Amino acid sequence: MNHQHHTQYPDPPGRNWARSRRRWWAAGLAGVTGLTLTTTIAAASPAAGSVTHAQAMINKPTKPAADDRGGSPDSRRGEKPKGTPVPCDTDALIAAISLANARGGAILDLATGCTYLLTTDILGAGLPAVTSPITLNGGTHTTIERAAAADQFRILTVDTGGDLTLNKLKITGGHTLLDGGGGILVNPGGALTTNHSTITRNISGGNTNGGGIANLGTTRVRYSTVSHNTATDVGGGIASLGWLESTESTLDKNIGVVGGGLFAVNAAVSGGSISRNHAIRSGGLSVFMGASRVVGTRISENTADAIGGVGVEGGGQLTLRHVSLTDNTAQNVGGVFVQGGMGVDSDAVIEDSTIKGNSTNALGGGILNEGQTVLRRTHVIGNQADQGGGILNNVIGRLTLFTTKVVGNIAVTEGGGIVNQPGGTVDLNTATGTIVTKNRPENCINVTGCSG
Repeated sequence: MNHQHHTQYPDPPGRNWARSRRRWWAAGLAGVTGLTLTTTIAAASPAAGSVTHAQAMINKPTKPAADDRGGSPDSRRGEKPKGTPVPCDTDALIAAISLANARGGAILDLATGCTYLLTTDILGAGLPAVTSPITLNGGTHTTIERAAAADQFRILTVDTGGDLTLNKLKITGGHTLLDGGGGILVNPGGALTTNHSTITRNISGGNTNGGGIANLGTTRVRYSTVSHNTATDVGGGIASLGWLESTESTLDKNIGVVGGGLFAVNAAVSGGSISRNHAIRSGGLSVFMGASRVVGTRISENTADAIGGVGVEGGGQLTLRHVSLTDNTAQNVGGVFVQGGMGVDSDAVIEDSTIKGNSTNALGGGILNEGQTVLRRTHVIGNQADQGGGILNNVIGRLTLFTTKVVGNIAVTEGGGIVNQPGGTVDLNTATGTIVTKNRPENCINVTGCSG
């Protein structure tokens, strides 16, 4: 096998990241094993409205405490605080938000069964930018939508000092070419909470990020659906460069260049699903820099040219716990890719999870590890690849397994269970109950303590 490794990395924060237009592209496999991610990151200026604000890429905002508007038991049950009624009239909604900003906030009750159809661009959005604490309460079939014939603009912008809560609302039809956030843009110092809401069929064009939501501040997505959104850059469903929480939410059927469902720097995802998304790179979830965790979530049926399920890159750290990562497909790496090299290794810890039925025509059906990956009490079952049907550990990879089963995986060429390229390190810890068996055409290549 060819063991070349030519992984490339972004420029350090604060140098070129603040000077050029944000673009991502995937370069597939370098040699046979090194997945290359090349990036230039841009902000025309450090304006608060720019989704490429460099500081948001490297600093995790302080996570605010949950308040009654966003995190109360009432809101979790779908109940909503009472507010000022807003009739089914778009001009009335615009006026109500403007007045709420002027008065330091408000709770607004939108009309049920109403579509507030937006036709006018107000500084890049269809509604006034939110600059104070505002709650928009919807109900059955309450929708805020950009008119198809209108100019291109997103639905909502949350600026510094703004704290927007959406209850039982549908946000759809946004289409922006500036700053990202086809549906909603949350700028640094802003906050967004969605409860039982739907963000769908929004577009972030012109090489911008976050088809549904672009987050540079703090965003909490609760019991909500983010689906059928498109980004021409990172984060088809959500691009989060700030702090993101997703709770029991559906991030499905979105399209992006990197991170079809979700691109995140710092995120906590619990429950719900990241499924049937598509990207050039990292069809389901892309974790870049920062530290993120995913607990009790289904990550399935995502597709990509490179990395079908989850990509952990740029020195990122990811914990997967009680996760079902199944049936993801890509030309290179079916399930999970953990990047390494150039002194910027990424780390993954996968616990009490199932990695099953993922497939690729190249390397690593279940996992391709270049960085440092630890598996505990995890099943790697029924994955397929040309080499390393279950796991391929790169020449610089460090892989540790505890009480883990690698069973029934298939390779076309070699290494049905685990391939460890010369120079890589694999520790099976068989005394803890790790089992590598019933893989085809053999269980292991170059793995100490594993029989062929």
